Parts: sequence; structure tokens; C-alpha cells
Amino acid sequence: MRLDKLLANSGYGTRTEVKELLRKGRVMIDGEVIRDPGYSVTEEMSSRITLDGETVKGSEYLYFCLNKPDGYLTAMSDDRLPCVGDLLPANLKTKKISPVGRLDYHTTGVLLLTNDGDLSHRLTSPKWHREKVYLVTYSGSDLTEKEVELFQKGMTLCEKGHQPEKLKSAKLEILPGKQCKLTLTEGKTHQVKRMLAATGRSVELLHRESIGTLKLKDGQLPGEMYALSDEDIRLLKED
Repeated sequence: MRLDKLLANSGYGTRTEVKELLRKGRVMIDGEVIRDPGYSVTEEMSSRITLDGETVKGSEYLYFCLNKPDGYLTAMSDDRLPCVGDLLPANLKTKKISPVGRLDYHTTGVLLLTNDGDLSHRLTSPKWHREKVYLVTYSGSDLTEKEVELFQKGMTLCEKGHQPEKLKSAKLEILPGKQCKLTLTEGKTHQVKRMLAATGRSVELLHRESIGTLKLKDGQLPGEMYALSDEDIRLLKED
């Protein structure tokens, strides 16, 4: 197999993008810089190949952090609406990659994409309590220390037609300009919107900043994604 094909199949960009990485001398095999896109390799050689000093992952499991844009479904395909699957380059569309959890249509920010089913199941399990941080722009009266204390204690949602639902403790940080940061350790449906609604406010914009240690890169634009490093994956898998 050609080196550029292996790198593209492993999620490091299109063939054109991979050739540019090679041209810049960012790829090494056994410590030697390789610039030839046609250099002959095998899948088994992945552990000997590095990109910017990080060991290249073979095509078995792939992990990406997407900056989900506004106006996209958290799905791989849809007949009517744009979805995050549309943002994947062609070389990844056959890799059975799917989003872990979901963000609403208008919610933006960190979304993990992977074909590692075990990790996906683990991260969406109610037993997983890693922090998820959201930046919220809201309307209504300014939040106060009353809401900080209410969220910290663990509020109970009492919604019409539903049984009362006790939530876990959440951290609320009030910011200027009708904004706040909300840190959750659980993932109820529409939880942020429901919590703000229970205090008489409405969520106008919602952006997820992080999932545990997973964050966007500096300057990462909506619709862009990056492949997780070995260290990113290790930290994400830690209990």
C-alpha cells in the first residue's frame, strides 16, 4: 500500500492533504523523514510511522473531535437536513464512524466521532461522570447566586405532564452579558435548556466547550475536526 493511502485511510486527511504533510517532512518511519507519497507500507507498519512525533493509528479505530456547526443534525445521514456525517471527508465515510452522544440541531461545539463502539458505549453510559462544560447565552433576568446555589445542590425539575426529576449537582458560573458556563456530569435530554427554563430564562445560544479533557483546538473553526493524539485518547478512556 502507498504511504499516502494508508495515512488517508487512517483519517489524517485527503490524499492531497496527506501529500502536503509528507512534503513538509512531518512524517517519519523508524525515525527517518519520508517525503515520497508512493513509499510502500503495510497496515502492520502503522506503529512505526509518526506524524509530528505522534504514532500513527491504523485504520481499526479512529477518533476525531469535531467543532459542530449550528444547523446540523447529530447524525451520519438524513434525507432532508444537513448532518455531521456530511462534514466527513470521502475517505472516512466508509469507516463506520458515528457521533458519541448528541448535540441539538442549533447547539455547537465539541462532538466526538469514532468507530470505537466500546468507547462510545462507555462514554454514553449513565455510569460515566466526566464533566461537560457548556457556554450559554440566555434571555430573561440576570442569573444570581440563588441559581448558583440551586444548581450546586442539585435541582428538581417539575415539568407539566412529567414526574419530578432530580438532577445531580451542577456548577454555574455567571458571566457578563447574559452568559454563563454550566458544568454537568450527566446528560439528560435538553438538560441545559430545561434547567434554565425552570429558573424563568431561555437559552438563546448553546456551545459545548469540553467533554472531560477533550476540547477544541485554538482557532478550530465550525465544521473542522482533528484526529485525537494517543494522549488525548488515553485521557478520554481514563475513569
